[in-house]
Amino acid sequence: MKLFLTAFLLTGIFHANSIFAQNQMEEMVITGTRGEIEIGNVPAAVSSVDGSIIQTGQQQLTLEESLKRVPGVFLQNSHNFSQAQRISIRGFGARSAFGIRGIKVIVDGVPATMPDGQGNVDEIDLGSARRIEVARGPSSSLYGSASGGVINIITEDGSEDPYAEGRITVGEFGLQKYQLKTGGQYNKINYLLSGSITDLDGFRGHSYVDRNSFNSKIKYQIDEKGELAATFNILDIPDMGDPGALNAAEVEADRTQGRDRNILFNGGEERSQQRLGLTYRRSLADGHEILFKNYYTFLDFANRLPFAGGIAESNGGQVQFDRTFIGGGGQYTYSQDIMDYSFRFIAGFDVDYQRDDRQRFVNQEGGIRGDLTFDQLEEVLSKGMYVQSEFAILTNLQVTLGARFDDIDFEVSDNFLANNSGDDSGNKDFNKFSPRFGLLWDVDDWVNLYFNFSTAFETPTTTEFANPNGGGFNRNLRNQTANNVELGAKGTIQSRIPLDYEFAVYRIEVDNELVPFEEDGFTGRTFFRNAGKSLREGLEAGVTARILPVLSASLVYSAIDAQYQRFRTATENFTGNKIPGIPDQQLHAELRYESSYGLFSVLDLLYIDSFYANDSNTVESDSYTVSNFQLGYKKEIDQWQVTPYVSVNNIFNEKYNSNVRLNGGFGRFFEPAPQRNFHGGVSARYAF
Repeated sequence: MKLFLTAFLLTGIFHANSIFAQNQMEEMVITGTRGEIEIGNVPAAVSSVDGSIIQTGQQQLTLEESLKRVPGVFLQNSHNFSQAQRISIRGFGARSAFGIRGIKVIVDGVPATMPDGQGNVDEIDLGSARRIEVARGPSSSLYGSASGGVINIITEDGSEDPYAEGRITVGEFGLQKYQLKTGGQYNKINYLLSGSITDLDGFRGHSYVDRNSFNSKIKYQIDEKGELAATFNILDIPDMGDPGALNAAEVEADRTQGRDRNILFNGGEERSQQRLGLTYRRSLADGHEILFKNYYTFLDFANRLPFAGGIAESNGGQVQFDRTFIGGGGQYTYSQDIMDYSFRFIAGFDVDYQRDDRQRFVNQEGGIRGDLTFDQLEEVLSKGMYVQSEFAILTNLQVTLGARFDDIDFEVSDNFLANNSGDDSGNKDFNKFSPRFGLLWDVDDWVNLYFNFSTAFETPTTTEFANPNGGGFNRNLRNQTANNVELGAKGTIQSRIPLDYEFAVYRIEVDNELVPFEEDGFTGRTFFRNAGKSLREGLEAGVTARILPVLSASLVYSAIDAQYQRFRTATENFTGNKIPGIPDQQLHAELRYESSYGLFSVLDLLYIDSFYANDSNTVESDSYTVSNFQLGYKKEIDQWQVTPYVSVNNIFNEKYNSNVRLNGGFGRFFEPAPQRNFHGGVSARYAF
């Protein structure tokens, strides 16, 4: 009832006849399409979330607070940091057992997605985010493997006048977060430095996290045409607990409990990471530009799974690996208007190398490390070349053509031969050509229509190659491929109430979908297999209205029908079943008030439809509706800006699941979310 009442009220607001003057909405320029372009001129579904929304009145612990405003995006696992945020775009990424899969994540031009397709956003500092761009749907013609969608995060530049800003956030479940950042311009150098410390006990037992991060971005203007940028970040997570998944009876008995075995074996992880990115950009004569980038990531990782394991099955409950990720690329762009017809050509390459030195150990009670059970070296080399051309065939009709070729090589060297499986070394190569075609028709000042055909492919990650049948390297796994056909409309209506809107319908056919499952004989471990064929058909719509100069409203709706068209195992037939982890419908509505004298408030509502938790469609996660409210005040005092705020999450005390572990073993699917809770804080900014 709350859902339909809110939708009805907001729809009425959007179509009301206002007596107030026009308020022109700003056209956003995005960069996630490999070049700067106005968002309305992209022949695909692309959305952007501004930094003022990301940074004002939010906990800034996960991307969910920001990306729930984007149609087609579904987020889970915001309260179990050891499993990392799970993000899906049009169903891509929903199957992830750990971290982000099926989606390419870029931060200031540097990939946060590894060459094997595994991504993580732990190191992202939302307190300094200027904009988050989301391209929805297959994008492998631009970014290669694991590009069922793209999330492009751009951090702030330093302001012209130097400043220092501090922020303190406190809340229930032991939340304490401290942030400090500074930025400015000194001669030819623009800089931004930002650090944060987060401590959280967690809503459930054994869901604590201790997280420290430092991020910096420095730009050096070499001359009028050349710029060198460097980004550097450090992430240190000394410890965070994994409360595990519960069965339905355990959830009903006590939503706050951690799973008994997770507590017994001290389930959780530790992470230490350093990342450096370098970008050189130079404008040449007559619309020519070159860009080169180089980046390095070093990660030390260890986790404790809720089982002991043993040498015989190479299945130790503790995992440790040291990762080195080195990559780079180059891009050439030519942009020019030819007789009033726009033209742009882009060509580039990417080369990425990943090396994981991985071991597994027996996990004894209390999380004490036991004997070595597994030792292998995993290497991935990814090479890609791409071209894209955008040109007008009429003054109001633009064509986009793109293609990319990728070659990805996996090699695993078994350094531990004391188990029963012998030498489990192996290798596998993937080659894929990914085309793209787009058509954009500028019909009128208020509407652009587009057609888009795009493709994606996704290889298994190094850990997903694990073989449940006797251990070793699963050579039977194939890469997942997808073809997307999409029609859409977007634009701005400059009436008495200015409206920004977007609408898209799509059909995505997926072959060899990678599907997670758990074997009862391997307690706590997730393996993968290929489904034969699946289909996603969906609709996405979003509208934002500036009702008054101080009041805006937005409404976002997504619907998707995702099902297996052909999927049989040796013992079961899932053909015709819904793909688990993908809700049929979701809706987000928001009212935002920002007065000229500093008072601001945000009221939002999120509805998520029910969805299945397993391939057999015998377990379902119930639908839920969650509402949140923020209230704050910005006060200018000389060179100071002070902003206190308070927030209440889950106003109506809804009981729902923060995460659902797909195809979980022993009926343990559910990770409950907190009910009504409060947080607040204050930020203070001083301009020098």
